[in-house]
Amino acid sequence: MSAASAPPHPLPRRVSEIFDPARWREVPGFTHAQTATDALREPTRTEVLTDVTYHRGCTRDSDGTWLKDLPVVRVAFNRPEVRNAFRPRTVDELYRVLDHARMSGDVGAVILTGNGPSPRDGGWAFSSGGDQRIRGRDGYRYEHDQAPDGLKATTTGDTDVYSHEADVAAAQARLDTARAGRLHILEVQRLIRTMPKVVIAAVPGWAAGGGHSLNVVCDLSLASIEHARFKQTDADVGSFDAGYGSALLARQVGDKRAREIFFLARTYDAVTAERWGVVNEAVPHAELEGRALEYAAIVAAKSPQAIRMLKLAFNLADDGMAGQQVFAGEATRLAYMTDEAVEGRDAFLQRRSPDWSPFPYYF
Repeated sequence: MSAASAPPHPLPRRVSEIFDPARWREVPGFTHAQTATDALREPTRTEVLTDVTYHRGCTRDSDGTWLKDLPVVRVAFNRPEVRNAFRPRTVDELYRVLDHARMSGDVGAVILTGNGPSPRDGGWAFSSGGDQRIRGRDGYRYEHDQAPDGLKATTTGDTDVYSHEADVAAAQARLDTARAGRLHILEVQRLIRTMPKVVIAAVPGWAAGGGHSLNVVCDLSLASIEHARFKQTDADVGSFDAGYGSALLARQVGDKRAREIFFLARTYDAVTAERWGVVNEAVPHAELEGRALEYAAIVAAKSPQAIRMLKLAFNLADDGMAGQQVFAGEATRLAYMTDEAVEGRDAFLQRRSPDWSPFPYYF
């Protein structure tokens, strides 16, 4: 089949065991590379992704032919071999695709999840937070672009055996010491918080440390009954989320429970998370992404303006002057849509006094 006659949006490759290619398509302008080394060979006109995947929801017929797009995107951590821990490259990619979704006028909801399972032990993860192997005194360190990623194995006879010590040493050897460390996962938190789209966390496995905080920041959350596990490990590794990750958690579960989650760092499951208010619903693992799509479809069926204003209104009390500014911006946009605002603009451009007589003083 020639390129001209090729069907639009062929089935994407399966990026996760519970990812259904028939419900998604690739996003133009973004390419999924298998490794960072592969990324160097991709055309420069595309945004090359190695640490996250990005897909647009769609419907297809029984033959897999694309029919139409849906107003939802799927963003997933794509480092299952390290429990979807994030490094600076991961956060850079995550921010760019989320911002692309934010600026897409036909997208109303974002599903944030983690690909899996791990090729090493079959474990699942949403995200286990920052990759401690590359944490420095100034934050998480960038690696050389040409550096291979993944877990380090040592060879014993004909068998590759995972070695934690060798893996840590190899990760640190990949560091680009000329670049400063970063803590910019906080920028992603702010983007999720302020973007006027509903962000739905679909937690298929571990949500720990910074991954736990990302789930807290999302607007809605679903979790796998079989595999989702939650654990706030910050204090175990000399870290702490003194912002959204702790403050919003206290809003969701209550002050005493939030302190317990942080101070004791106990593991709790999806059913407990639902009971405490950390997630909206615990669902069977195989149904997780389908249920997230159901949530997204319900949201997309509502008034876009109402959803935007509701999200920002929910945030307003906790986000102070910054939250007020974001809310005010959307309120101004809403006002611009009225005949009254149009009259004010037109009167200015026509150099006349505005006629406000058609507009009553509502009370």
